[in-house]
Amino acid sequence: MDRFNLGGCIVSALFLFLAFLPGRRHVFHANVENVLGGLLSEERSHLTCGGSGAGSRGGGRVAVGLGSCLDGIVDGLELLGELGVSPPSEPVHHNVVSSNVEMAEVFAYFFEYGAASERYFSSKEQFGNLVEAAKRLEGAKWAIGGNAPVMAQRFAMEGCTVLLGSLGTQQMAEKLHPSVQLPRTSRRKAKEDDIHLVLEYSAGSTWGRYTSPRANRFIVHNDHSNLMMESLPPFASSLKDFNPTLVVVGGLQLLDNFPLEESLRREKLKQLQGLLASLPPSTRVHFEMASITEEQFLRDILDIVVPYVDSLGMNEQELANLCSFIQHDQVKNIAHSNPRVATALDQTRALFDGLSARNASTEPELASSDKGRRSVSRIHVHTLAFQAILVKKGSSWRNLHGAVAKASLTANRHVCASDTVDTGLAQIILDDSFSISLKSGSSRMILTETAPISCWHEEKVRFCVAPNLVCTQVHQTAGGGDNISAAGLVPQL
Repeated sequence: MDRFNLGGCIVSALFLFLAFLPGRRHVFHANVENVLGGLLSEERSHLTCGGSGAGSRGGGRVAVGLGSCLDGIVDGLELLGELGVSPPSEPVHHNVVSSNVEMAEVFAYFFEYGAASERYFSSKEQFGNLVEAAKRLEGAKWAIGGNAPVMAQRFAMEGCTVLLGSLGTQQMAEKLHPSVQLPRTSRRKAKEDDIHLVLEYSAGSTWGRYTSPRANRFIVHNDHSNLMMESLPPFASSLKDFNPTLVVVGGLQLLDNFPLEESLRREKLKQLQGLLASLPPSTRVHFEMASITEEQFLRDILDIVVPYVDSLGMNEQELANLCSFIQHDQVKNIAHSNPRVATALDQTRALFDGLSARNASTEPELASSDKGRRSVSRIHVHTLAFQAILVKKGSSWRNLHGAVAKASLTANRHVCASDTVDTGLAQIILDDSFSISLKSGSSRMILTETAPISCWHEEKVRFCVAPNLVCTQVHQTAGGGDNISAAGLVPQL
């Protein structure tokens, strides 16, 4: 057994209380300018997938699917006020939202933890009322949304040539970066794109008796076309000619808790499995996780899709959920919004080991064949305070320093909505040192200003951790994880 596999989630949970006792955290009081300089130096060494920067292979071609939508980005509390929705007396978790009352209850449930989440609104009529209310808000913004288009835009901004396997209107296609191309047969004749409402809130926001500890967002939608994976056939038919170096898949969370026959949903996943199994070994595959709470669906993703991917990306909520499910077959709806590094690292190790064991024992009926099967060799965890990337020793993932640096800088740039990092609007909330595990006697990493990235080797894997320059003037949270994950992959292509 790996000396760092501590029983993973169980040990993490036991230490979590002690880890957050007052006085036990020592924030890294560094000169932000110096930390920024260190991160920029690493970024410049591994610039783009288009060929710039020392160590870059160049010629990066990335295919990204599935799904697209129009995001309506609003102040969540302002929208709830416009709807006349009051804070509930108690927060309640709902897998599916069927009314404004239930939306308020589940919004409060995640809001008081500052946790990101996404839910399906089952009433088309009531969701339409939400959209109309959002349109009345003066500060509402409307932008290309969905995991695939957002990641595609980021890859293109970083110099990649991108194939986007998404459906959308001609208007959406015209807003895409010039380096993003669509399969010829993928454009619908729909008059409108599917709308997802993004209810954002700031750190310290108060709603009744609830206060959010950090900035985040709650997404609600009534999307039907994307969850049926209508973009999969044209995406699949275009891959051979496009010849990507990397295929990225996301957006499967739209199937979570949707009233669809289990056999049909599983068939959709098997179709995706067939696409991934057909890719040559030289084409790497990344899967972007999201908020998933239905146990059977999460089980199907782990058994049908994950055995055909090389890389996973996720936030701290999704990490805790996956870790809990891998070890205890139970979903975890909520986790600490700002975990300690050691907690996240232990969970990442447990996830890596659990996926390796699960992949080796996948039931034959869930796999089309052994052809195309892979094992996860890279896990990227993005949190408010830091970026952490694990890669398997001997894998083809390189430029690990550049990857965590790029991810950290992109987190600030996206949330602050600026290409330039303003150190006057950035702070470091990571501890001045961290243990690499909760296990007693584990090594500690001391953060330094001019070389802020910490990397080390273990028996089976290598880790790198970089502090985030947390944006203190939040402009947007929606799409943060997608931008960060995409940017972190670029130096490793």
